[in-house]
Amino acid sequence: MKKVYELMNKMFEDIEIFNEIPKGKGVRAKLITTINSQAIPLAAAVESIHLASLLHDDVIDESKLRRGKKSINAIYGDKIAIMVGDIFFSRALEYLIEYDKISAKALANVIYMLSVGEMEDVALSEQMNLDTQKYMDMIYKKTACLIEMACRESARLAGLDSEKYAKYGKNLGLVFQIVDDILDIVSDEETLGKPVMNDLYEGKMTLPFIYMYNSLDKEEKKYFKTLFKKRLTKKEENWIKERIEIAIKKSYNEAINLANEGLEGIEDNYLKEIMFKLIDRKF
Repeated sequence: MKKVYELMNKMFEDIEIFNEIPKGKGVRAKLITTINSQAIPLAAAVESIHLASLLHDDVIDESKLRRGKKSINAIYGDKIAIMVGDIFFSRALEYLIEYDKISAKALANVIYMLSVGEMEDVALSEQMNLDTQKYMDMIYKKTACLIEMACRESARLAGLDSEKYAKYGKNLGLVFQIVDDILDIVSDEETLGKPVMNDLYEGKMTLPFIYMYNSLDKEEKKYFKTLFKKRLTKKEENWIKERIEIAIKKSYNEAINLANEGLEGIEDNYLKEIMFKLIDRKF
């Protein structure tokens, strides 16, 4: 990771606020360098695209916090956050084209997919989405497609079975998002760095909420609709928690099944560890 961040510092040395942007755990870069230790430019480009998508996501969601700290848009405003995200997109492609044109083309397609995913996320939040397939398609585009591409291209460049690793990356991304959506419900505000059940407030019918809604009786469904896109009271939160336990278990089982499918043929213990840690994580 040291080499990855050194390259990113070089890529964005003229962007003064680069060091203020939360970098996270660098999971995508670690995946790439675990599969192919020489693919440093690919890792730096993918991490840059991930950071860009987070900057844009915070603007779209009007989020004032990112990992418990003030988001860039909260500090510098939406315009700066959007422009810095655009800089990350273009710079990542510039560096990757010099390294490998096939990977650069794949990354350009992912940027398109990420943008479409964001649009679908916004559209789905306008009304109460109860279609699990629409949810899965959206989280694939918004989250999983970048990890899928990262694993496929690092494997291809190393001469490995690229489709096997692509499947691992895709399922890892889906697992990550499903667990993230579960934690939005079962965790606490201090751990999350944002209000509990913030997804429902933003109009996001995630997998647990869809499963829960389908299990409610007629009167309960009617009441639940009054909670959609509403900042909940403790009483309302508890009403949901009393009825969502089975839906949470069902969602976890979905994540576990996806994890097992993604691990088929994967022998690297570190890659296995990352998958299991995503399922077991608390934040």
